[in-house]
Amino acid sequence: MRPDLASARAIGCAVQPINRSILYTKKGFFLVDKKMNMLGIKMDCLSYADMHATFRRWLANKESRSHSLALVNVNCCVSALFDKHLVKLYNSADMVGIDSMPFLRWARLFFNKKADRLYAPDIMLETSRMAKEYGYTFFLYGGMEGAPDRIEEYLKQRFDGIRVVGKYSPPFRALTPQEDQAVCDMINEAKPDLVWVGLGSPKQDVWIAEHRDKIRGSILVASGATFDFFSGRIQQAPEWIRDAGFEWLYRLTKDFRRLWVRYTVYNVIFLVMFGLQLTGIRRFEAAK
Repeated sequence: MRPDLASARAIGCAVQPINRSILYTKKGFFLVDKKMNMLGIKMDCLSYADMHATFRRWLANKESRSHSLALVNVNCCVSALFDKHLVKLYNSADMVGIDSMPFLRWARLFFNKKADRLYAPDIMLETSRMAKEYGYTFFLYGGMEGAPDRIEEYLKQRFDGIRVVGKYSPPFRALTPQEDQAVCDMINEAKPDLVWVGLGSPKQDVWIAEHRDKIRGSILVASGATFDFFSGRIQQAPEWIRDAGFEWLYRLTKDFRRLWVRYTVYNVIFLVMFGLQLTGIRRFEAAK
């Protein structure tokens, strides 16, 4: 048994036993143990190198169904406690990324020392940084009217090789079947590698699950506040605050009335439930 896993079990860690997964690199396929169960959501403890290798494998077949990337933080975990459908929704994603600094520290301690935080704004910057080398193309779906244009401009100012092959801000209502089909046709005709979906959580994850089989050969990324940050609508926390794990506190000070439940009540609920999971008082089976 690996020493870090032995340590985890010695303290009664109820982050469930890691599942084996397969990743692909230039050297071929290999097995890695990089899954952790956080209140029933099975999260992938991956580095950016792992992420890129997986993306390139998925994108090798542009005629296959699309693949999905869910990014899970404390808010997602607590919301899933109240709605079991969300547990299944997040676990059904092809990759479930760690979008929380406390989660990342836990993952690095017990699962994968090289794990990175898969946080939508950082993923967009990371794939933009590698766009010229790997040939990534983007489709921007979501945000306020004009947000995709401003994001495209922002990325092109920072990186070489950015190719935004399509963009669309849907109306703030349910689309008709005809409108939804037109969106699918638009994306399929553009053939993007990454579709950034910024509709808010969990709406964007529901949209991705419903469209994964309708859109071909792309990676659908739940992008959350990325559209607001990079379009300039909302100021993102400074990097040092994000790295310290206090982005939630920074955002709370900027929009207290809207976020106080999410960042106070939900944080307390998570700590209580995670404590119960650690001590084994309550088990959280990962729903499929």
